[in-house]
Amino acid sequence: MPRSRFFSVFITASATAALVGCSTTATEQTHFYEEADALLNTENQRVFSPSTSQAENASLTDLIPDSSLQGLVHTALSGNPSLQKTALSLAASQLNLSNARAARLPQANLGLSASDSETGDGQFSGNANISWELDLWARLADAQNAAEKSVASDYELFRASQASLAGNVMKSWLQLIAHQRAIDIEQQRLALLETNESLIIKRFRNGLGTLESLDEAKTATSQSRADLAQYHEDLASELRALRLLLGDNQAAPIAIPEGYPNVLLTLQRLPNQDLALRPDLRAAYLSIEAADYEVSVAYKDMLPSFDLSASLSDASSSLRDALFVSPVWSLLGQLSTPVFQGGRLRANHEIAKLNMAQAYQDYRETLLNAVNEVEDAIGQEAVLNKRQQHINSALQSAESNRQQYERKYRSGLVELSDLISAQQAVFNLQSELDTLQFQQLSNRIELGLALGLGIPQA
Repeated sequence: MPRSRFFSVFITASATAALVGCSTTATEQTHFYEEADALLNTENQRVFSPSTSQAENASLTDLIPDSSLQGLVHTALSGNPSLQKTALSLAASQLNLSNARAARLPQANLGLSASDSETGDGQFSGNANISWELDLWARLADAQNAAEKSVASDYELFRASQASLAGNVMKSWLQLIAHQRAIDIEQQRLALLETNESLIIKRFRNGLGTLESLDEAKTATSQSRADLAQYHEDLASELRALRLLLGDNQAAPIAIPEGYPNVLLTLQRLPNQDLALRPDLRAAYLSIEAADYEVSVAYKDMLPSFDLSASLSDASSSLRDALFVSPVWSLLGQLSTPVFQGGRLRANHEIAKLNMAQAYQDYRETLLNAVNEVEDAIGQEAVLNKRQQHINSALQSAESNRQQYERKYRSGLVELSDLISAQQAVFNLQSELDTLQFQQLSNRIELGLALGLGIPQA
């Protein structure tokens, strides 16, 4: 068949298949990402009130401006094994995207073979083949877009893992301070109890005290020593847990500050309060978009496909002559359409639609969890503020009461056991207030994570 006749027939067949394909193309498709946008806007308006602040959003690591903590976070981001596994998964996802891009390009192969016979006549053959699928339905483009969305989703999950790790390091560092302060308070309590015990022993020897008072003093002192031993172990255990987060059990000694740092986050200072800043929510949204493209790919698999291939070949007894000195060429145009696949392609299309619907439900679940985390953190911020105010007031009253009991004890108006009870009340309230301070600072980190504050990317 002449070449002009060949191309005429092929183009006619292609146009006919295109018309058939267009006539069966699905025009109705539920785009769940549009519903996801509407749902997100609704939740943002419900959870957040308008803000007039002009301050810019901080990153998670900006919440506590401490250089030693910044160093610990940096060490964890570069050394934590779990985060490194997530980074490797992201790298593999990026390679899958390279495969999707390569599928849209022509494929070329070169071949060279040699043969020999009993008569000694050697034969060399060379060939070159080029093939290319014409992406008339944009199926390969949709597959590439799906891969790009998947990579973007995996990247957001990696960012979420970074933020979660940084938040855990920051909270663990705050917990070290809390444990050290608990030790300091208990050491002060123990020192006072030991002084009281010595005083009671002297009074008992002078016939001024009772055996019950001596036993009570020894009980209180022993209990304090037991609590102090537990606090020391709690501190050591938290240090080990922090080193696990850092990915290095042989890390250098970690300096523990004497007091709690200032945490810069308050809800009013965040102008762009938008749940869409959360990387896990962005990842879920991108998964919906990827699934939407996969639905298109699965549908277009049922349409005709068009392939072009060209080849050059030559054969000679000389290797030089076999390398395409006077090659024979051929051009092939192939049109194929699925006729009977036992329902496999249509089932794949339905599966893709179900996967997209499932991705939307995953997004809804992630959004609901995000809203719950924000509301919980905001609620805890309010109640912790109130509790600290009340405990501060109680501590001031307890301190005043202790001073009064000390004056009355010196005047012989109250028993030593009454003074000890007043002293114990002060230490107990100091410990409770310190715990509330730790909880508030830790909760502000949780609030930062809930609002989507992440780690600056290089």
